[in-house]
Amino acid sequence: MTARGPLFDAHLHVVDPRFPLVANDGYLPPAFTAADYLAAAKPLGVTGGAVVSGSFQAFDQDYLVAALAALGPGFVGVTQLPHSTLDHEILALDRAGVRAVRFNVRRGGSESFDRIESFANRVHRLCGWHVELYADLATLGTDELAVLARLPRLVIDHLGLSDAGLPHVVELARGGAKVKATGFGRVQLDPIEAMEKIAAANPDALMFGTDLPSTRARRPFEPADIALVEGALGPALARKALYETARALYRPRN
Repeated sequence: MTARGPLFDAHLHVVDPRFPLVANDGYLPPAFTAADYLAAAKPLGVTGGAVVSGSFQAFDQDYLVAALAALGPGFVGVTQLPHSTLDHEILALDRAGVRAVRFNVRRGGSESFDRIESFANRVHRLCGWHVELYADLATLGTDELAVLARLPRLVIDHLGLSDAGLPHVVELARGGAKVKATGFGRVQLDPIEAMEKIAAANPDALMFGTDLPSTRARRPFEPADIALVEGALGPALARKALYETARALYRPRN
């Protein structure tokens, strides 16, 4: 544990070469196993987190269940599922530690956006899952943004990605959406300014994540990114963003 207290990593990836990968725009990530992640994260004070399925993992669940078993009960999963997934399959994933379904608008590999409302309502009613969205909100239309505002629980990846989309992120946060303070090396905005605006709209919105191993980012995660969160938010709000908010949302098994 570091002097700042424990961290909950709300966004990380595991790339296990034992399981199949699907090339996305010709890209396949290098291996980054659960052991690799723990070696990088434990010195930071990470005690739990959310393993997020990437576009290159499509609808594979085997890698995710294996990763959660290897990482331990402090970690949960965010998966990608087709709308046709049966209730008993969703409930089995919930028992394994999965807590959310992801819609990857930016890179694909997930169910299409036009299924988001019906699927969000179904998984929330079934087992309390929320929806996670990887999209530049500047690319979404008025009707699509209205759908997001109606979802029972929404988490937005990587600060919404762009400065043009930030007003939409702030408005959704004001309405109760959570926003991941992640991927500072991949966003097209000032992360400090974005965090300040989001926290002003909703002091309980932000959740820190490493985004390890930072696949395709211009700059990978650096431990100094944690200090950016602390500097932007101050001690009380930073403690929420670095640990309390995400842990309460994701309900880890320990």
